[in-house]
This record gives sequence, structure tokens and C-alpha cells, in this order.
Amino acid sequence: MGRTTQRECGTAGRRGPDKERPAAWSAYGKLVRLFRERAGLTQQALADAIGYSMEQVASVEQGRRPAKAVFTEAAERVLDAGGALRVLQPDVDRAKLPLFFQDFALLETEAVSRFSYDPMLVPGLLQTEAYARALLEAHFPPLEEEAIEQHLTARLARQSLLTRKNPCVVFSFILEEDALRRAVGGNAVLAEQLAHLRECSRRRNVEIQVMPTRQAAHSGVNGQIVLLETVERRQFVSIEAQGIMNIRSDRDEVSEFWLRYGMLRSQALNTEESARLIERMAGEL
Repeated sequence: MGRTTQRECGTAGRRGPDKERPAAWSAYGKLVRLFRERAGLTQQALADAIGYSMEQVASVEQGRRPAKAVFTEAAERVLDAGGALRVLQPDVDRAKLPLFFQDFALLETEAVSRFSYDPMLVPGLLQTEAYARALLEAHFPPLEEEAIEQHLTARLARQSLLTRKNPCVVFSFILEEDALRRAVGGNAVLAEQLAHLRECSRRRNVEIQVMPTRQAAHSGVNGQIVLLETVERRQFVSIEAQGIMNIRSDRDEVSEFWLRYGMLRSQALNTEESARLIERMAGEL
């Protein structure tokens, strides 16, 4: 039987009291405190040893603030944590993502292939920091600055999937031409983003195709699609719109979307034509 998951993000960045401290942050903080006390260190002594303020250490221990990878590596070294903090870092990072996206982000970590069609924007896995920040700053209702930084950190951390080797993930991205002309953050940011797409497309596990605007009707006109296959050969389709994500695993439903995606690949420009178009668009800015 298929599985459907729907989550909403209308309160992204504005957590209520029951969401104030994600479980991963709290668990991580408790471990830091345990290792610190075993080492006979005060919060101030640990802060001095790893180059953070005592307030930052206290916030991490109390689960009020997520630890960044730099904090984790320094704490591992000073506290001789034996990898216990490092193994929690992906969970800490994932908890920074909008609530509606966390289930899908977990599936992504198990993927061996990820195929997507994106009609509106450059997808998060391919975004530059400036492009991603501009999108987060345009969110409405407005996000708090701390939430923007947390979402940005998590989004950029997800991009490690592009370079993961064990297992390597095969990517196919089909981007609508109009999405590449949307000047998110201004022309300079867009020019940098287009150059980044060209760099990403040079990776052997990444294919980027552009759906030209002249292809007026095609099999993706109903919206964004992401298809995943995991190491266990389980297949999923995800559809996202306005902060609501629907994840399906029913074999018949997913099969239809794989067929639809195959048609999209045939209707889009091939990878070489797409690369030339992206270069032309960058030259027009």
C-alpha cells in the first residue's frame, strides 16, 4: 500500500512553544553537557577551548541553538567525544529545514537517484548561497533572521549529496527556461547562479536539461516533480506547492510519474543544447 505524507510550513521559522526545541538539538545538547562535565570543564572553559562564547555553548547545551559542523568538530576534539557528536550532526542540520520538508530530506539521504522537474525556480540542490538567501528573505510571512540563517545552512548542507561517493547519487534536473530568467536577487546574483549551473553540469553524476519556453505544452505543465530511488530500490515521488509537500510510494502511481518524467526528458533540450542556452542567458545579463 502506498504512503502519503503531507506537511505544511505556514509557520516555518516561527516555532510555537512545543516546537521550540527540536529533539535532535536537545539530544545533541545533552551529549555536549555530558562530555563537558566528564572532562571537568565549565561552559566558559569549553567556550574558550573551541573559540565560542559561553552564551553560545549554553544555548547549544540547552537545545535552543543548533550546532554547526565547525562547532561539532571542535567539540569532538576538545571533549574526546569519539564521534558521538559528529554522528548527530546530519540530524541537527535536518531539523533546521522547514518542517514540511524534513521527511523528504531524510529520504534524500537514502537516494541513489534523484530526478526532478522544476518550473518556477532553480532547485535547492543547485542554488548558490546568494540565490538561496534572496528566496528566504522574500518568504512571507517574513522569517526571523535566525530562521533564515538556519534554513540557509541546512539548504547548503543538503548539497553534499551532489558529491557523495558512497553511494554516489545520479541526478537529472529539468529546469524550465523561464525559471532561469527569473532574476532572484538581481542580475548579479542570477549571473552567478547560471555560472554555478554550468559548473554543476560538468559533474559526471549530474545532468541538467532546460525545457524551452517554445515547448508550450508538455507533460510537466501541472507542476514540480521529484522522483527518488533509494539504495533498497524503493521509489518515491514528491510534489510540492506553496509549502505543502505530498510524498507518494504507491507502485502504480510512482510508475506513471516515471513515465511522465521520461517524456519530459525527451521534450527538453539535450544537455549540450541546454548548456549553450544557459551560457547565452548569462551573457545577456
